[in-house]
Amino acid sequence: MSAPAPEVALPAVAARTRAQRASGPGERVIELGLAACSAVSIVVTVGIVLVLVFEAAEFFRAVPLTKFFGDTEWTPLFKDNQHFGIWPLVMGTLVTSAIAMAVALPFGLLAAIYLSEYAAPRTRRMLKPALELLAGVPTIVYGYFALTVLTPFLQQFIPGLAGGNMLSPGIVMGILIIPMVSSLAEDAIYAVPDSLREGALGLGAGKLPTILRVVVPSAWSGIAAAMTLAVSRAIGETMIVAIAAGNQAKFTTDPREPAETMTAYIVNISKGDIPNGTLEYRTIFAVGLVLFAMTLTMNLITYRLSRRLRAQSRA
Repeated sequence: MSAPAPEVALPAVAARTRAQRASGPGERVIELGLAACSAVSIVVTVGIVLVLVFEAAEFFRAVPLTKFFGDTEWTPLFKDNQHFGIWPLVMGTLVTSAIAMAVALPFGLLAAIYLSEYAAPRTRRMLKPALELLAGVPTIVYGYFALTVLTPFLQQFIPGLAGGNMLSPGIVMGILIIPMVSSLAEDAIYAVPDSLREGALGLGAGKLPTILRVVVPSAWSGIAAAMTLAVSRAIGETMIVAIAAGNQAKFTTDPREPAETMTAYIVNISKGDIPNGTLEYRTIFAVGLVLFAMTLTMNLITYRLSRRLRAQSRA
């Protein structure tokens, strides 16, 4: 009775083989297209890095690293008494990004927890797209909102708040980043298996302890990725800080003071007023290289942290 089985199976195997051969060239084209897309992204990234490195090398031939990292004044456009200390731009970037994260991370994570664990399905379908609409507003609109609305409002309550300051653009940047944090974190939390929730509830844990001690730690790798993208977005934001931060390179941590971030400085120099090839023009490549190194280091740290957390959760 078992002898005819190979004869019956042979036509099916032959048909499947013919189908694979027929679809082989098309699949090969798709594979080549996907590989080409990956290669383009790699080539573009390598090209950007090479341009930054080569142009920054020309800058550092004239300005030693001791002056670049050892000075706290940044006045490269002054004809007399030029200073090339990067720290005022770094401090402006870090302070505005820290304010943005202080707004975006808690509100974004709480919104993600509500949408995933508390909201009804219909409410979730309505609120999530509505929240993501904030990310579609042009950043220049956020910048003018910070300058013309939020700053005058805060000046009524915060004494000494300058017209251009780090507080207002930081808060508005946080509002801009909330949809990114909430959307990615909500996807990670929503993907946690229901068996973990049911197990914690079956052991007598309440809903809130289950969320905080079981669900959120299980989704932490995705939440960490959301935080990484949010920090990178805050550091790389340009128009909001260029409009509302004051564009004054000061070495200060006081959010009431005006400041200039690295991205805002690059925008200001790239307007065309500075001749190409001059030392002043090459400062944007040195600043861009520092910005690239900051974001790359942060992404590598978060990537290793996410891998470690995934390994611990699997163990």
